[in-house]
Amino acid sequence: MGHLVFNIDVMLAKRKMSVTELADRVGITLANMSILKTGKAKAIKVSTIEALCDILKCQPGDLFEYEEEDI
Repeated sequence: MGHLVFNIDVMLAKRKMSVTELADRVGITLANMSILKTGKAKAIKVSTIEALCDILKCQPGDLFEYEEEDI
């Protein structure tokens, strides 16, 4: 089974925005944003994805990609 790779850091760099600013604007803690950014999150609310897309002016596919496990 594969896993999701979170590209939030890529989008932050493109938008010249800090993790702290993004967390504040999305309305989640810096700790939770770090968990998302590192891909350690076990779940994410649809409203959080919507907020990320709105703030970063991107599509959900810009934030995540699916990576298959090597067999």
